[in-house]
Amino acid sequence: MAYKTILSGQTFSFSSVKEVLAKANEEKSGDKLAGIAAASDIERVAAKEVLAGMTLSVLRENPVVPYEIDDVTRINQDGIHEYTYNKIKNWTVSDLREWILDYKTTENDLRSISRALTAEIVAGVTKLMTNLDLVYASNKMMVPARCNTTIGLRGTLATRLQPNHTVDNVEGITASLFEGLSYGCGDALIGLNPVNDTVSSLSEVLKRFDEIKNEYEIPTQICVLGHITTQIEAVKKGAPADMIFQSIAGSQKGNEAFGFTTDTILEARELLKKKGTSAGPNVLYFETGEGSELSSDSHYGADELTMEARCYAYARYFQPFMVNTVVGFIGPEYLYDSKQVIRAGLEDHFMAKLSGVPMGCDCCYTNHMQADQNDLECLTMLLGMAGVNYILGVPGTDDIMLNYQSNAFHDVSAVRELLNKRPIHEFEKWLERWGIMENGRLTARAGDPTIFTKKKR
Repeated sequence: MAYKTILSGQTFSFSSVKEVLAKANEEKSGDKLAGIAAASDIERVAAKEVLAGMTLSVLRENPVVPYEIDDVTRINQDGIHEYTYNKIKNWTVSDLREWILDYKTTENDLRSISRALTAEIVAGVTKLMTNLDLVYASNKMMVPARCNTTIGLRGTLATRLQPNHTVDNVEGITASLFEGLSYGCGDALIGLNPVNDTVSSLSEVLKRFDEIKNEYEIPTQICVLGHITTQIEAVKKGAPADMIFQSIAGSQKGNEAFGFTTDTILEARELLKKKGTSAGPNVLYFETGEGSELSSDSHYGADELTMEARCYAYARYFQPFMVNTVVGFIGPEYLYDSKQVIRAGLEDHFMAKLSGVPMGCDCCYTNHMQADQNDLECLTMLLGMAGVNYILGVPGTDDIMLNYQSNAFHDVSAVRELLNKRPIHEFEKWLERWGIMENGRLTARAGDPTIFTKKKR
């Protein structure tokens, strides 16, 4: 079936829903690399016009990866709340956009519709949104989850403290950890990306995190972001872990390229119910990023935004505690410059929330991209206004192990102050006991990690 429209005397014809979705996407270097992007701005507008007039049922009936060959598609389609879907299936994508942005549409309304939307529907409405639309709509929705503490409550902005080290030296990791805590970071997670993906290395770091969490009575979560299978083995051998992590993709083939299956995630979740160190019930952590499916040739000719939306449809099946897009990490082949990175960060956050996923963002870039720290900070502020659950914090904005730039430990305090946000409640009370925070603001004691190396209070 052909989808057509006429603009400025030109006829634009698209052969499939997948093509419409791809060419309606905002400009992304990854879509150009895949050869599926709009050839011109007017073709992009034409695709958006066609998309705007499509019914939601057309998008549901045309997943970009066939149901028969892909468990991400099957999980998404089989999990749809049919009663709610049947009430809205004849809406156009434009109707859905207007309803989401209508001031009368409440957070409860949005939550009620979430399970009636397939990933392709979520992707479609996102392509019709401006950046301001994405911030405004996202701010309407909060998606909380609970592990040891509760993330995603309105008025909070949490952080993942990322104390990475070039050789996984536990004392060096501990020094970065104390520095991050002294700036009020770590309420979402104390989480390390390991250099050595071995059971022994992961276990050593997890034991140190657990010791510090218990010795200083820190109300937070711990995780070491090794491969899911390594983490499973570490927990089986007695390593303490509040959560298990895995990067995910928007197709079964992409997940297999990452070295796991749906059964692997289910195994991890069941293991943590029996041997994990957290209260739960949400004990999984996922990361995503636009372009990952293209890098593993698992995108099936679909655009990177639509494949990203499928990540969130997949993630919600497992009821994770936290998800984040590592938005500028993959490189300029997929997001070329700051404009594309900012756009992708806002898109990903909105899509996850609309899908019912507790979402954060690693506002980051690599040094071979056309982006800098000012761009990263703009995205951070926009996401703060949009109600993002959490951002990341690294020493001095520079991750010396992953070799990319992210938010500094002290950045979150500035955004919290500007937007009147607070850390997770229990963590804020802990900061107050240590004299690091008072009335929601850092004190003169903040930034001094030696307070943790002296005698425990």
